Amino acid sequence: MKKIGEISELLNEWNGYKEELDYLSELERLEEDQDLIGEAAGKLENKVKAFELKLILSGENDKGDAVLSIHPGAGGTESCDWALMLFRMYSKWIENKGYKSKLIDYQKGDEAGLKDVTLEVTGRYAYGYLKAERGIHRLVRISPFDSGARRHTSFASVFVYPLVDDNIDIEISDEDVILETFKSSGPGGQHVNKSNTAVRLIHKPTKIVVTCQSERSQMQNRRIAERILKSKLYQKKLAELQEEKKEIEEKKKDIGWGHQIRSYVLHPYQKIKDHRTNLEIGDVKKVLDGGLDPFINAYLRSGLNKNEE
Repeated sequence: MKKIGEISELLNEWNGYKEELDYLSELERLEEDQDLIGEAAGKLENKVKAFELKLILSGENDKGDAVLSIHPGAGGTESCDWALMLFRMYSKWIENKGYKSKLIDYQKGDEAGLKDVTLEVTGRYAYGYLKAERGIHRLVRISPFDSGARRHTSFASVFVYPLVDDNIDIEISDEDVILETFKSSGPGGQHVNKSNTAVRLIHKPTKIVVTCQSERSQMQNRRIAERILKSKLYQKKLAELQEEKKEIEEKKKDIGWGHQIRSYVLHPYQKIKDHRTNLEIGDVKKVLDGGLDPFINAYLRSGLNKNEE
């Protein structure tokens, strides 16, 4: 019934666009104001393009929520600062989309930036869109941390997992999980607790580590961490079934040259290029302020994501 409802919703939307098109055709036949017709046609075209993406995002998890993790590569402070820039970029994209996010884990860098961050992103098609961002992101700029004002290259990895619900069939044995607790601390020192409320789960068979310190009680943090662990195990299971495990593991091992999906060049010129679709955008500020949709849409329409389904 759920599937029937989804198909009916798509058909109704499509029929609505057909009616709009027939109406515009009739206005054109009657030689009405061409400027108004052209403006309405442009709006209809944008609606149809958005509708096309809905058809593309037809995977099992595409309509659901997502878990987004960002990890700096080698390079110390430079990479940690780049990871923070990516975190801000995705936070603004999430806000622009009208999605909601929840900070699950945040580990500050030693001098600047961050060492690790995990977000839970809630909204329709959150995973479908964000899976386009999975991979290595490369930054080229004049370093603000270099007194010689030299150009530096930094890398950071972005991992995206579908957020699974409690009905998904993933078994986690208590013997396979190591539970660690510690005092929590958020960005800027918020949410500091005197007791060990933060939780870290280590899944021994897969070496997957999940940390949660967003809540004030250990029980709540453990429940969230278990759900995130379940999501990561589910993604791993999908990867194995779809022969994607090798690619994911290679990305985890080598966050550096030759593996990037996108380059953000701020010096000597300004340009952002996606190496999968060859799309280039010169308005760097707009992209870093959350304007990621052109890259995401180009990737989804390219059909490359079908190789990762």
